[in-house]
Amino acid sequence: MQRTSITEAKNNLSGLIDRVRRGETVLICDRNRPVAQLQPVGLGDASGAEAPWLASLVRDGVVAPAGKPLSLRSLPKPVKPARPVSIVDALRADREE
Repeated sequence: MQRTSITEAKNNLSGLIDRVRRGETVLICDRNRPVAQLQPVGLGDASGAEAPWLASLVRDGVVAPAGKPLSLRSLPKPVKPARPVSIVDALRADREE
């Protein structure tokens, strides 16, 4: 986490915002005392507020935020069955096993 003074933050705000876009967090200090934190907006909701349980999992190191958004083009194509299959029949067969 980068630390910066209020004066440096004012003078270099665009650069700090670029760092935050890349996923970094910036701590802004006033006379070496932390007063604010710039961090990437979470995916929790439109306001950027994450669910408290998710924030605690990130804080505890159980999960990590994504480095970049998921591209649907990177997902594998769905597998097509050789012949038509009834979902109901497949479910029944699965339950019988």
